[in-house]
Amino acid sequence: MNIEELREYCLNLKGATESFPFDEFSLVLKVQNKMFALIPLDNPETQIALKCDPEKAIALREEFSCIVPAYHFNKKHWNSVIIDPSISRDLLCELIQHSYNLVVAGLPKNLKEELINM
Repeated sequence: MNIEELREYCLNLKGATESFPFDEFSLVLKVQNKMFALIPLDNPETQIALKCDPEKAIALREEFSCIVPAYHFNKKHWNSVIIDPSISRDLLCELIQHSYNLVVAGLPKNLKEELINM
């Protein structure tokens, strides 16, 4: 997947939006104004930072060399996934969905209901 494919996949998730709040070199993807993904646009390697529960994050880092702690965020809860041939599109989509689901699960009830009704 390239950056545009990553962006399109994320924006197809219910209620997902994008912004450039840090600088013009970071694309942030949010649901109900809570970040679930960050794509650094100034990095020579295509990558995406995703939220992850700590146990899963550790297991993924041990299994895949292309998954490392995200330098922007709490290292227990975020992974940077470097997009290279060692990671399948299916796994990448699963990781994006996991990050999105974690953020949605943490939303207040009224925001979850608003998302369901979109």
